[in-house]
Amino acid sequence: QVQFVESGGGLVQPGGSLRLSCSTSRSIFSVDFMAWYRQAPGKQRELVARITPVGNIMYSDAVKGRFTISRVNAKNTVILQMNSLKPEDTAVYYCNYRLAGRLADWGQGTQVTVSS
Repeated sequence: QVQFVESGGGLVQPGGSLRLSCSTSRSIFSVDFMAWYRQAPGKQRELVARITPVGNIMYSDAVKGRFTISRVNAKNTVILQMNSLKPEDTAVYYCNYRLAGRLADWGQGTQVTVSS
């Protein structure tokens, strides 16, 4: 069962921008939070940004000031606007939600590659 449909990844030069989109079948207001994670080669998956139903937002230190998480309520969609991209942002990006203290099954993710 597909929980998430992630899109928007690609190849971009350092300093460029990408906009990731994630749609889910579950109401984004029924969960603890919606979030974007990423996993670079050889590294553990890490939290990038999250947004709660009431709009509280948290970013990792690595992306603060460069990335913006937002939502399209009527479409159960969460957006990650990524600006000033760096090579170290290269990773597979995943969205997920936490419900009753547990994350859902992971989707396929979308590849982001920052390279000149």
